[in-house]
Amino acid sequence: MKVVFMGTPQFAVPTLEALYSKGYDIELVITQQDKPKGRGKKVLFTPIKEKAVELGLEVFQPISINSPESIEKISSINPDFIVVVAYGQILKKPVLEIPKYGCYNVHASLLPKYRGAAPINWAIINGEKETGITIMEMEEGLDTGDIVLYKPIPIEKDDDSITIHDKLSILGGSLIVDALDGVASGRLIKTPQDHSRSSYASMLRKDMGRINWKTSSIDIINLIRGLKPWPSAYTDYNGETMKIHKASLTDEMKVGDSGQIVRVDNKGIYVNTKDKVILLEEIQFPNKRKMTVEEYLRGNSIEQGIILK
Repeated sequence: MKVVFMGTPQFAVPTLEALYSKGYDIELVITQQDKPKGRGKKVLFTPIKEKAVELGLEVFQPISINSPESIEKISSINPDFIVVVAYGQILKKPVLEIPKYGCYNVHASLLPKYRGAAPINWAIINGEKETGITIMEMEEGLDTGDIVLYKPIPIEKDDDSITIHDKLSILGGSLIVDALDGVASGRLIKTPQDHSRSSYASMLRKDMGRINWKTSSIDIINLIRGLKPWPSAYTDYNGETMKIHKASLTDEMKVGDSGQIVRVDNKGIYVNTKDKVILLEEIQFPNKRKMTVEEYLRGNSIEQGIILK
C-alpha cells in the first residue's frame, strides 16, 4: 500500500521507521522547511528529513501543504494513506480527500482529552495518572476526527515530559501499523469522539514556567515535570532566575513562609510550598549549565531563609 508520510520532529521518527520496516511503500515524506538553529544559526534538517534521507526516501518541504503545488504532487502519487505525526500545519479538505482510505494522525493523548499542540505537557501538569496514543482519522476540525485505535500508558511519579514523549513516540510507531492494516481490511470500526469530554492543550509559553510557591507541593512538582525540557519551571533567587529541572516531594510539612528555603544540603534545596516542603534537586542559573545541587554547591552557595519568588 502506498503511503505519503507527513511529520517533522523526533517524535515522528519511530512511526516513519515502523512503516518502512513493515514494507509500506512510502512514496513521499513531507516535512517542514529546514531552519537555522543554535548560536551559529546553522541550517539543520528536521529529524524526519534526516531519517528519510537515511532510508533513501523522497523528501518534499513545501511552504504550505495546502498550496496547489502540494495538492498536485500528492495527488499524482494516488496514495492509499496519508499518515501525519506532528507535522506542524493544518491539512485542509482538498488534501484530506486525496488518499483512498483517508488521512490518519498519531496523536499523543487519549482523545478527546488534550486536543492541540502540547498534550504530553498538559497531561503531566494537570496530574493525570495516564496518557496514551490515539490513531485518529483526520477531518477539518482540530483533532476532532473518528478514533480508529488507542492505547493508554500510566504516567509514573518519576515520569516527565521527556520520558513520556519517548514512550509515546515508540508506542505510536507500533500502533499505526495495526491501524492501517485494520482500516484497509475493514477490521477496525471507527468511533466518533464524545466532544463534550474534550479539552484543549494549548501551546506552551515561556511565562508559564514561573512557580507560584503558594500553590500545593504536588501542583508545583507537576509543573516542573511537565515543562521539561522547555520552557522549564523557574523562580527568582536573590534577583537571579533559577530554572528548576528536577524536584521531588518530601514528607515534611510546611514551617514558615511559602517559597522560603528551609535548608540546603547535598541532596538539594528544601523549599516550603502551600502545604509541604519539596526538594529541588537539579537547577540552572543564567549562563551556566544544568547541574545537580550537589554539583552547584562545590563552587557556589545557596542561602537558607531566602524566600523564592
